[in-house]
Amino acid sequence: MELRQLRVFEAVVRHGTVTDAAVALGLAPSSVSARVRALEESLGVPLFDRTVRGMRLTPSGERMLTWSRRLLDAADQARREVVGTASALRLGALETIAATHVPRVLARLSEARGRGADRVEVRSSASRDELLADVVGGTLDAALLLDTGGALGDLGFPQPEAPLTFLDVEPVPLSLVAAPGNPLAGRAGLTRADLRDQSLLVNVEKCSFRLAADRFLGPGPARVRAGGVPVVRAWAEQGLGIALLPAFAVAEAVGRGALAELDLPVPDISLRLVWRSDRESLPGLRELLYACAATPVTPPNGLGRAVSTPSVATNS
Repeated sequence: MELRQLRVFEAVVRHGTVTDAAVALGLAPSSVSARVRALEESLGVPLFDRTVRGMRLTPSGERMLTWSRRLLDAADQARREVVGTASALRLGALETIAATHVPRVLARLSEARGRGADRVEVRSSASRDELLADVVGGTLDAALLLDTGGALGDLGFPQPEAPLTFLDVEPVPLSLVAAPGNPLAGRAGLTRADLRDQSLLVNVEKCSFRLAADRFLGPGPARVRAGGVPVVRAWAEQGLGIALLPAFAVAEAVGRGALAELDLPVPDISLRLVWRSDRESLPGLRELLYACAATPVTPPNGLGRAVSTPSVATNS
């Protein structure tokens, strides 16, 4: 059993096919297949069922996945201790919050650990599913996502296959906005029913803010596919529809009068740190969790949980 075989094994699990794993690893598909077969031969059991839809783990493969991550973690830690290098925490984050929220997390970590910020590797992604898969697979130690409620995925996205633990770091306020000329602008006490004849500008179905709109605004306003946050905001300024966006993304436009905030309060969503509970013993990971919650935060509308020390929940 070789470490390179284990890394290839995990890549096939993460990407689902030999071809996709080969692209991610920069190897030829034949090399990926050969290493998987060599690992199976060394163990004497099949780890995958080969199907037309890709590679699916056998029961033996499921057990191997747990051991593979432990062995690779142990090998990485041994290498760091032998050569005297500091362990780097691998943190993933949604692109939407990478620029606005991750620096504060790193600042808290730096304050707690001195030079801790230069020991964190941050990778952003537009795909929540990809980040969760990498946390489950062990290529990320933790990830910052947007969510709500008492269970992972309550915002509306599918729960991952493996149990994960999470911590709500801070609230992310949302704003329902429209161009100043919209008939709802300036009206007090709006309800969901008032949105029925409006067009709601949205991104793809798995976008956090679209999921929040589905949860908090209901099906009334017709969805109009626009694009990411900058595109949705620009279209709203042009009067093409209303938009539910993070308050930090529209504050400047509201301040200069290009957008008007509609009087229909919506709950905050949460900046949520997600990790695998069986990896908390990794050097520095628990420090990251405490650093993320270094500043107590109480949502102003009473929704969610106040955070002063890591209050965790497990998705099972």
